[in-house]
Amino acid sequence: MGPDTSAAVVDFEDGQGFTENNQDATTVSIDDPIKSRKQRKATGNAFEEEDSDDKTELLSGQKKSAPFWTFEYYQTLFDVDSHQVKNRIVGSFLPWPGKNFAEVYLRSNPDLYGPFWICATLVFAIAISGNISSFLVNYGQPKYKYVPDFRKVTMAATAIYSYAWLVPLALWGFLTWRNRKITSLVSYSFMQIVCVYGYSLFIYIPAVILWIIPSEGLRWCSIVVALCLSGSVLVMTFWPAIWDDKPRISIAVISAIVILHVLLAIGCKTCFFSTYEMDSSKVHNEPLTVTNTSSTKAN
Repeated sequence: MGPDTSAAVVDFEDGQGFTENNQDATTVSIDDPIKSRKQRKATGNAFEEEDSDDKTELLSGQKKSAPFWTFEYYQTLFDVDSHQVKNRIVGSFLPWPGKNFAEVYLRSNPDLYGPFWICATLVFAIAISGNISSFLVNYGQPKYKYVPDFRKVTMAATAIYSYAWLVPLALWGFLTWRNRKITSLVSYSFMQIVCVYGYSLFIYIPAVILWIIPSEGLRWCSIVVALCLSGSVLVMTFWPAIWDDKPRISIAVISAIVILHVLLAIGCKTCFFSTYEMDSSKVHNEPLTVTNTSSTKAN
């Protein structure tokens, strides 16, 4: 055995002894680069699969939602931009034949941002317009002193938010029950129905502002226009969910949707806005009564 061979054996034995003494040391083998490349490739494939899954969920609109008791669930309901809100507002009072509001504008991404602020704006519009209307009706009356009626805010809020939540809740419960019996029916989530009803109330905001003008003809004309526009959106949205059901049930559901929509408009007009002709007649009668009384005393 030559000197070079003995030196190699000594180096090998020294390296083996160093490894035994340092068991925690990191050793690199010849096939490590191959394994590391395989590991990097496997990791890269895993990330690509996750990215492709996320892209697929986003494109299909079927992103997994958080449970309803978590903050993330309600955070997604307010995650909407101004462009989407504007399109949904326009679509809520411009019904087009064959266009379903839920399928075209909502899909699987309903929001509460638009419905909440639409309802809040409508509440204050009703209260403020009702107070201004009362002032215009009674203006010029003897000893009249304008006092704003803040009870109208509470009454309007109760009526609007009850309609925007309780009616969708009842409709969602009924559609869910019928969907279990007839599987071919189109199903809507509760938030989708709330979103549709919330945006359908937008057309009443300009209509209520017009009610300030003390003209019964103008008021009823604005009511009819608002009912036809928003009511058509509701009918075209929920008709596909019940058209496969029995005819009498389908007609009953559509009739209930329209009747409740009409009652809301007529109820707001009756409760918050005075009738101009009746109040004006009272104004003209009061001075006559005073005059007659004074003349009787003089006699």
